[in-house]
Amino acid sequence: MTSEWTPPAQHQDHQPGSEAAMTPRPDPGLDRPSADRLRGRATIVTGGDSGIGRAVAIAFAREGADVAILYLDEHQDAEETRAMVEEHGGRCLAIPGDVGDEAHCRDAVRAVMEEFGHLEVLVNNAGEQHVAKALEDIDSAQLERTFRTNVFGMFMLTREALPHMRPGAAIINSTSITAFKGHPVLMDYAATKGAIVAFTRSLAVNVVDRGIRVNAVAPGPVWTPLIPASFDEDQVEDFGASSPMGRPGEPAEIAPSYVFLASEDASFMSGQVLHPNGGTPVGG
Repeated sequence: MTSEWTPPAQHQDHQPGSEAAMTPRPDPGLDRPSADRLRGRATIVTGGDSGIGRAVAIAFAREGADVAILYLDEHQDAEETRAMVEEHGGRCLAIPGDVGDEAHCRDAVRAVMEEFGHLEVLVNNAGEQHVAKALEDIDSAQLERTFRTNVFGMFMLTREALPHMRPGAAIINSTSITAFKGHPVLMDYAATKGAIVAFTRSLAVNVVDRGIRVNAVAPGPVWTPLIPASFDEDQVEDFGASSPMGRPGEPAEIAPSYVFLASEDASFMSGQVLHPNGGTPVGG
């Protein structure tokens, strides 16, 4: 996709939002090329029911992987994703629950090991965001909830997964352009994404002797259910217009970064962040 476009006005009242309710539906990359780079690998993708997570799950299946998708409660989206993964040759395990809950993280990894018997790739992608025009509008409950989903869940699930990961395994964390550029009305969300960058770099050097690579992807504006679930109709209608390319990205345009980092093509990369963001230069 190269032409400029922005979404039509729409809004959803439920976080993290439903892909089934979006117009137009995000492109999950069903027709993207593949090269069998993840054959025989078992993978976990959190937030795998929709948006970037769905596109990653499909891309992994097209590359030969089996995929477990973790999601909150968007059962229709999850079933659609499961069907797409299986259609493209991968086994798919769909596990509902809150990644911010320690017991759920433990149970989810146990279920994956029982189903697949091994684990080579973990994608920590689940997240939530809430608009607040002033810092005073972010109460302690929202602050804790955003960090629990976006950061605590990443720590806890990774902690449960690591004992099952062997040399050659890969962990990929979803951060955001907001970690590098900030965002005036997503301050707690941006703070979690900055924490994810620091976590990625720190974990990478911690597990390098175990032969496990840890990297991150920092998308710019992407058309996912989080957008209509976070912003009002007028803001959705302008979403992505300020990017250098004049449009939001599609999940299918972000997923190849995850495939690369999960595969042996990235065997000499760890502690790094990729930036599929529509052309915005970032540093750090």
